[in-house]
Amino acid sequence: MEFWKLHGIGNDFIVIDQRFNQYDEYEKIAKKVCNRKFSVGADGLLIVKKSNIADVKMLYYNSDGSIASMCGNGLRCFAKYVYDNEIVLKENFKIETLDGIKEVNINKEDNITSLVKVNMGSGSFLCKNISMIHTMETFLEQKIKVKDKEFIVSSMLMGVPHTVVFVDDINLNDVHKYGSEIEKNKMFLKGTNVNFVKIEDNNNIKVATWERGCGYTLGCGTGMTASAVIGNFLRKLDKNVYVTSQGGCVKIDINEDCIYMTGPAVKICEGILEV
Repeated sequence: MEFWKLHGIGNDFIVIDQRFNQYDEYEKIAKKVCNRKFSVGADGLLIVKKSNIADVKMLYYNSDGSIASMCGNGLRCFAKYVYDNEIVLKENFKIETLDGIKEVNINKEDNITSLVKVNMGSGSFLCKNISMIHTMETFLEQKIKVKDKEFIVSSMLMGVPHTVVFVDDINLNDVHKYGSEIEKNKMFLKGTNVNFVKIEDNNNIKVATWERGCGYTLGCGTGMTASAVIGNFLRKLDKNVYVTSQGGCVKIDINEDCIYMTGPAVKICEGILEV
């Protein structure tokens, strides 16, 4: 089985073309090939499928085998893969995901795909869309107790559930200690991704994400988007925000009806998988 491995700001993925195959056990493949000790290793597995409603379809599996409806960094890497392999022959095209159709734009440098701009949609603050056990309509700036510490958190759906914690400084020990606990908090029926956010100024933030089904990642596209959107909604940030994680930087542009994320997609290697 041929594959490419790519990364978007350190968030790495294995991509395989399955347009002409009918597997139904991708969760097992994901767990096997994403294992960093015994296989190629990655944060997730991207599957290329045919689409009847867009130019191509993307399925995304976390490294633990769970399926997710969207992945921002993965979508950029997926777009580079299908464009560079001439599966899609135009620079502006549509990708079907489990979170709906996403429009992407390929930006080339020296004839190589370097940046990808993605229309991330508008997201939702409604608790019912986040799959929360809560009587409130939204869950913004709410106090929760986690182990020995109290946090003020805000949650939204940005393709997948995200919870944002604004902090004075990012401590990776805290990300690991409290991120996993917030992820599995019983109020989130399907779990949540957790983003620890430090505001540098109105247009710049730093983010560290504990990703649902994966753990700490060097970058999370939907999480970086959610962090900027929640920060803007709470009047902490402007509409154009540069978001930096340990793996790199993306730009988020917030419009009235949609949100755009622009960031890199980089090929690491290619080869043959034994599955």
